[in-house]
Amino acid sequence: MIQTDLIHMIFNACLMVQFVLLVLLFFSITSWTIIIVKYRYIRKLFKESAYFTDFFWKSRDLSDAFEKAKHLRESPVASIFRVGYSELKKLSQSGVSVTPQSQQTSNAETPSLNARFAGIDNLKRALRRAINTETTRMTHLVPFLATTGNTTPFIGLFGTVWGIMNAFHGIGLKGSASLAVVAPGISEALIATAAGLAVAIPAVIAFNYFMQKIRIIETELQSFSADFLNIIERDILSEKESGK
Repeated sequence: MIQTDLIHMIFNACLMVQFVLLVLLFFSITSWTIIIVKYRYIRKLFKESAYFTDFFWKSRDLSDAFEKAKHLRESPVASIFRVGYSELKKLSQSGVSVTPQSQQTSNAETPSLNARFAGIDNLKRALRRAINTETTRMTHLVPFLATTGNTTPFIGLFGTVWGIMNAFHGIGLKGSASLAVVAPGISEALIATAAGLAVAIPAVIAFNYFMQKIRIIETELQSFSADFLNIIERDILSEKESGK
C-alpha cells in the first residue's frame, strides 16, 4: 500500500520534482555501480597483494618473484615490484652501480660516486612514480561517491522547495488552506528530500570505506618500497664484501 501511494505521489508530482528525482536516480545508479565494482576490485586487490607479499618473502630469487608478479595484474604491490625490478635491470644493463655511499671504501671508486647515487635515485624515483600511479588507479571513480554524498541532499532539497512553492501556489489559487488541500502537495515535495538522503547515505559510507582501504594499501606500498630498496642495498653490500 505504501509503495503504491509512493509511486502515485511521484507520478502526480510537478515536473520539476520529477526531473529532480530523475537526476537523483542517475546519481544512485552510477554510485551503486561504482560501489559494486570498487568493492570487488578492492577485495581482489587485497587478496592478490597478500599472496604476492607472502610469495616474495619466501622467494630466494627476485626473478622468480618477477615472474609471479607478471600474473598478478590487480595487485599494486606486484606492480610496484615489477617497476622496481625493471628499473634495476635497466641500471644493471647500463653498467651503473647502485652501491650506496656508505659502501665506498677506496679512492679508486670516487669517480663513479655520482653514477652510484644517480642509480639509487633513479630507482627511488621509479618506485615513487609507481606508488603515485597505483594510488591514482585505486582512487579512480571514488571521488564521484564524495560528490554524490555532498550534492544529492541539496538537489533533493531543491526539489522539495520547488514542490512546496507549487503547493502553496495551488493553495492560493483555490483559496483554501485546509489539511486536505495542503498535505498532498507537501508530501509529494518531501519525496525529493527523502530520495536525496537515500542516495547520499550509501555513497558517503562507501567513500569512507574505500578511502580507509586505500590508505592501508598506500602504507603497504610505502613499506614494501622501503624493504625492496633495503634488500637491494644489502645484496650489493654482501657481494662487495665477498669480493674483497
